[in-house]
Amino acid sequence: MNISEKSFTRRSYRSKTAGVMMILGVLLILSFLLSVLFGSTGAKLTDAVRAFISGNYTDASLRIILYIRLPRAVAAVLAGAALSVSGVIIQAVLNNSMASPNIIGVNSGAGLAVSIVVAIFPFMADYLPIAAFFGALSSCMLIYFISARTNSSRLTITLVGISISSILSAGINAVRTIFPDSIYNTNTFMVGGFSGVSFADISFAWKFILAGILFSVFLGKDIDILSLGEESAMSLGMNVKMKRFILLATASILAGSAVSFAGLLGFVGLLGPHISRRICPSSHRSLIPISALIGGIIVSICDLIGRVIFAPYELPVGIIMSFVGGPFFIGLILMGRKSRVYDQVM
Repeated sequence: MNISEKSFTRRSYRSKTAGVMMILGVLLILSFLLSVLFGSTGAKLTDAVRAFISGNYTDASLRIILYIRLPRAVAAVLAGAALSVSGVIIQAVLNNSMASPNIIGVNSGAGLAVSIVVAIFPFMADYLPIAAFFGALSSCMLIYFISARTNSSRLTITLVGISISSILSAGINAVRTIFPDSIYNTNTFMVGGFSGVSFADISFAWKFILAGILFSVFLGKDIDILSLGEESAMSLGMNVKMKRFILLATASILAGSAVSFAGLLGFVGLLGPHISRRICPSSHRSLIPISALIGGIIVSICDLIGRVIFAPYELPVGIIMSFVGGPFFIGLILMGRKSRVYDQVM
């Protein structure tokens, strides 16, 4: 392939990536608007618009849209984007396509930290994203330490992560039992959901989420190199241990920030990256924003389904995600068994 052909291929690739991002951006905006306009309670848009124009902020429809649905829609997009990008990073660092924040215990680590802070240090509630970050980072580093020390297969590392997740979940249940009134709406927190989320709940976390996604895009080329394997990365002059730590910290910031207001939301960190690679297999500098968009779309749609399908009752989005993500994970295991990825070593 000569220089002109390479240049044409590069332009074609960039054009395709830009087109995919544009389509996903439109779908995200559409899902966001639907999430604001529809819900488990009746709120007429025409009444809300009329009340907004007239300055009648006591109108029920306007208050439902402004103070319930709007912050919930924003929270769904932020949580979906954060967990999806966190999944992309974790899969690259652990070289394991079946890894995700909820499966290997990152979400549970963040959840345990949040539970302890709320139960014992309630006056530090404004710093929940920071506590969630350290909890997520601790779980992430534990998984990485085990994988580095044992040279385990990908499937073994996933099983170790599931075991650690179970232990951490038991810790969360212990805190809930000892301090039953510590966590508001504990059932929703355990499965993941946005019931009662306000702008105050996400006012601290959104900064970490946006910064984490932008920083991940900045490190996209390093993630590409790291995905080639440790020996290849070291031969290219990369400080593998330092880069892995930085990337795991970034993934922990994203997952921990999402858990601080969304609870233990599962499977989006697995669905988002895999769907992204199917749609547009590309470098991580492009894959990360695509995964963020897809994650936001998935969580927004699942949250909308949970609110509408059984209205006036609602199912937490985590339950809908489990119905979707569980079969997807089983499918990945079956496909991995056919390709014998369980014999591959880190």
